[in-house]
Amino acid sequence: MPTLAFPSEALTRTGSLNVGSVPPLADADRKPLMKKDVAADHPTWCPGCGDFSVLALYFKLIEKRKMHHEKITTVAGIGCSSRFPYFVQAHGAHFIHGRALPFASGVSLSRPDLHVFVFGGDGDAFSIGGNHFTHTARKNVKMTYCVMDNNVYGLTKNQTSPTSPIGYKSKTDVWGSGDRPINPMKQAIAAGATFVARTTHTNPNHVLQIMEAAMDHDGFSFIECLSECVEFYPGAFDGANPRKGGQFPLVPENHDVTDEYAAYQLSEDLMPGKFGIFYKVSRPTKNANEAKIISTNREKFAALPDWQILQKNFDRMK
Repeated sequence: MPTLAFPSEALTRTGSLNVGSVPPLADADRKPLMKKDVAADHPTWCPGCGDFSVLALYFKLIEKRKMHHEKITTVAGIGCSSRFPYFVQAHGAHFIHGRALPFASGVSLSRPDLHVFVFGGDGDAFSIGGNHFTHTARKNVKMTYCVMDNNVYGLTKNQTSPTSPIGYKSKTDVWGSGDRPINPMKQAIAAGATFVARTTHTNPNHVLQIMEAAMDHDGFSFIECLSECVEFYPGAFDGANPRKGGQFPLVPENHDVTDEYAAYQLSEDLMPGKFGIFYKVSRPTKNANEAKIISTNREKFAALPDWQILQKNFDRMK
């Protein structure tokens, strides 16, 4: 991370920094971040993994939007894709398995000036983290959740995941999975996400477009990004890759993104399905609702010192 040069008068006689005397550095005076400024450790994914593409496009988004280090927040759970925060030289957290969304909610609600990006996989999002996905979506917490769906547990070496298709053979289903997989798009819409979109790692331009649209959305934005696991499920998404004989059909131009039923209908398409924004509506965010509650209650005690406010809280508990 680049260091900032402070004026000499900002230092006290003891050599410590007098923060109050340092004028804030205007964004216009700061050099925009480049990939080399935010790229951290070398990614440890298997060669050919689709997650490389998503990471590269995240760097591209940071460059294009001219973001600064203190405005970048990257949160993830556990899994191959959840290693994201290790590879981004900025503020972030590699959190507990399935619990990335509650942690990210706390960041989003306490720092409304940030746009929080959460990255995860299909197991982290829809299995152990399925309940958190539902409630974060319905509360409409402002953040972007990008789920890199590879239809398999890759980090733990090939087990059936919530999105593995019927018949898929893994270490946990050596005879072939017989369980119906979930549909991430339908689940996101039903849970209450106000932005639901789908893309694939083999189309980088489309990934960037969807990331930008999600970032601009005021609410919980969900992206399902098909991301091939070349080690344990190679060719899973060849049907969506024109370079391998597949197709990349976009959401029809006449699709009404505010029509929930129409979004469900798009979600019913079999592989490769459609790509683009399925659903997008405006609804009050959890952030706005919480801010209103805080503001209203602060008005009631505006004339009281902090200790009296605390005393009133104690009195209510008696």
